[in-house]
Amino acid sequence: IAKEGFGDFVKAAVDIEQEIMAVGGELHADEEVLLTENEGSKRESVWGINIYPKKSEGERIEFDSMINLKPLFGNRSRGVEDEITRTKIQKIVEKLVI
Repeated sequence: IAKEGFGDFVKAAVDIEQEIMAVGGELHADEEVLLTENEGSKRESVWGINIYPKKSEGERIEFDSMINLKPLFGNRSRGVEDEITRTKIQKIVEKLVI
């Protein structure tokens, strides 16, 4: 998927409550819509990441997306500020992808 889209990475949206992902969209927002409309995901539970399949384990996931801007839920940046949320995302990616 990475080679077809952005070369060395693929975009993904991760629902940390349902432990599901949408992968390969052009925009994280497209994947977020897919999860909310088709899977009943809640916006506050969906986080955008980039996955670099060829990088080492500690560098494989990049927490950077416009959908991560959630000031009402305490996240005021494109990153994922909460360590617990980042850990949940990493575990879901490991379980479903890696």
